[in-house]
Amino acid sequence: MRRPRKITGVIELATAGDTFEDFVFYGLERLPAAGRELKTSSLVRSPGGGALITAVAAARLGVRCMVLSALDANIERVLRSERVAFRNLRRAGEPSAVTVALSTPQDRRFVTFEGSNPKLPSRIRGSLARIRARHLHFAFIPRPCRRWIAVVQGLRRRGMTTSWDFGWDDRLAKDPDLWRLTTTLDLLFLNEDEARFYARRASLRSAIARWRDAPNHVVVKLGAAGSRVIGGGIDMQAPPGSVVRSIDSTGAGDAFDGGVLAALLRGRSLRQALALGNRMGALSTRRPGGIAGLPRARRLS
Repeated sequence: MRRPRKITGVIELATAGDTFEDFVFYGLERLPAAGRELKTSSLVRSPGGGALITAVAAARLGVRCMVLSALDANIERVLRSERVAFRNLRRAGEPSAVTVALSTPQDRRFVTFEGSNPKLPSRIRGSLARIRARHLHFAFIPRPCRRWIAVVQGLRRRGMTTSWDFGWDDRLAKDPDLWRLTTTLDLLFLNEDEARFYARRASLRSAIARWRDAPNHVVVKLGAAGSRVIGGGIDMQAPPGSVVRSIDSTGAGDAFDGGVLAALLRGRSLRQALALGNRMGALSTRRPGGIAGLPRARRLS
């Protein structure tokens, strides 16, 4: 494994999880019908994945970040240019992960070649003892959850706070230890569909009622309706972020995560953190791909 890039100062945010080379077909008027070909001149290649986009979003707000993932040479170059440290967990000869996205103004479809990402969880666990950060954000599917409960508890004993953005996974919802893992974290990020699915509720209203019982904070991303944080004795909603002409929403949820975590790491309130997350998520949709639309503020405004 390659040695991580050195960075001066204390790492504030470490992200651990999947990264991809994203090939995004954007601005499509419709998705192709079965057996039909759809031709377009709108294609962009962009580094993606929750670990990378969350870190880059926070780094552009001035937070000192590190990524733990399986990285190809192009993604390494991007992280260096963004002043994000990294520990590359990809081994020689292993394939890189690739995602192809079809994006219309209303919908998206994905096909992913996982590369070495399925091998990441065990490598991440083995690397955590050498990581020193104020906060560690996970961006992959935990299987089984029981194993990761002990990991999160160990990080807390070392003085680190934690968050997780699972994404969607059918098998994860059936894990008997899912609720215990989600409530061991300091912060859980879910979109609207995931909030219903992992709570095993048919409506968002009933899912919110379930997550409200959590002892920690659960952030639900509501797209055009903004975001909401519940649990831990809090129920607060923030309106949508900046009004922009949306080109592609790939990675917007991860950009939101980066904005929220950056604000909290700099001592802002939950309400301010939601507002900044909404803003970062909205601004990320201005250009295709996960990071091209992110502002380069280099500090929280």
